[in-house]
Amino acid sequence: MSFVQRLRRDTAGHHHVVDTLYGGFALDDTASYGRFLLAHARALPAVEAALAGYGDLPAWRPRTGLIAQDLAALRLTMPMPAPFALTDEAARWGALYVIEGSRLGGTLLARSVPAGLPSAYLSARHEPGEWRALLVALEARATAGGEAWQQAALTGANACFALYAGVASDVMPAA
Repeated sequence: MSFVQRLRRDTAGHHHVVDTLYGGFALDDTASYGRFLLAHARALPAVEAALAGYGDLPAWRPRTGLIAQDLAALRLTMPMPAPFALTDEAARWGALYVIEGSRLGGTLLARSVPAGLPSAYLSARHEPGEWRALLVALEARATAGGEAWQQAALTGANACFALYAGVASDVMPAA
């Protein structure tokens, strides 16, 4: 089993929780979509800040500005990022895998956003070959790093999923 396959398998539970939570937002409803963006605006900037300035990562393009743009169009204030820290290089790779994977999911979700609502964040696609290059680099780095590195990358990925789950719960309306 490749490391990328292992990463998918070993984060599947956390990924499912996040998908379930965010699936509770109606992207065609302005208020619900605003809460969806507010949750992402608490998580993504925190992860991007934890990744910023580390040259050992493959190239990636931040999307915090796109969330801010969409929130401003909805007349919502950009929230403070949630607390989030990554302890080592391998954990950063794991978190990068999660946020870049969310870029793939975002392009699918963008189809659910009506034309009258802003969708710069969800519409931010990978450039051709960009996702595949990340997976190849991740696989190579995991092979070179060995089991301890791989465990740390899994920990970083699961921590990133947990962050997204936590902020989604924070903005859900009371039942």
